[in-house]
Amino acid sequence: MIEEQVEPAGSSPNATRAAEVTTASRRERRSFGAPWAWIVFIIGVLYFTVPLIATFEVSMRAKPLFAAYTNSFADARFASSLIYSFVIGVITVVLSIALIVPTAYWVRLRAPRLRPFVEFVTLLPFVIPPVVLVFGLIKAFSRPPLPLTNTDIGSSALLVFAYIVLSLPYMYRAVDSGLRAIDIRTLTEAAQSQGAGWFTILIRIILPNLRVALLSGAFLSLAIVIGEYTIASYLARPAFGPYLQLLGANRAYEPAAVSLISFGLTWLAMIAIALLGRGSRTRVQIGGAH
Repeated sequence: MIEEQVEPAGSSPNATRAAEVTTASRRERRSFGAPWAWIVFIIGVLYFTVPLIATFEVSMRAKPLFAAYTNSFADARFASSLIYSFVIGVITVVLSIALIVPTAYWVRLRAPRLRPFVEFVTLLPFVIPPVVLVFGLIKAFSRPPLPLTNTDIGSSALLVFAYIVLSLPYMYRAVDSGLRAIDIRTLTEAAQSQGAGWFTILIRIILPNLRVALLSGAFLSLAIVIGEYTIASYLARPAFGPYLQLLGANRAYEPAAVSLISFGLTWLAMIAIALLGRGSRTRVQIGGAH
């Protein structure tokens, strides 16, 4: 007896071929992306590149060719102001890490109820204008017992303190995100079981696991310090922000060249951060029984 095989509904050759064509078209769309995604990408590229191209075109109007760039590098104030702001930025990053990492670590480990209060405090720089902050610092530290504004070192110290306040929202959130990605309670208990103290835990356990987060916060803080104008104009004239403003008020083409140079230096810093963060995938582990 010969049994006839009945094909299920929808399994005809035409339907199968249509399904294969549909699957192939879906794979093709996935490989090339949705059209709206490409439109958004192109708009984003134009949004960032067109101003740079226009700035470069303005800088090239100087005669002879590249004169705006050669004049900028020949100006001694360019190098001195940039180096000064970079040093202030590095000091700001180091002190911010020393302040925020233990605070965020302790709040997340021992006092989670204080997180809303700490987050509110770190958001205050978004609410308080920098000009209000700098006038408050000048009024408080221009007379005894701490007349810091009377000396260059004191003014630079006030500038660092002000920049630490400005970098709080970025550095704290970067550190808090990094702590959220690791199990700090287990790491702390394991380290304490091995006899490690709090300082050893922070330096040898927590900080290595926060390398990417710290680099991200450091880059944002450094970018703020180098380009900041309001506070630096009242506390430190050699800073890079006031130099850019002074250059723009007295030169025609050099400000565009200096802007592109600073933009290039920013991208070099980003590349350096990416290279430093490449080796951070291996996290610190506590030795013990296996």
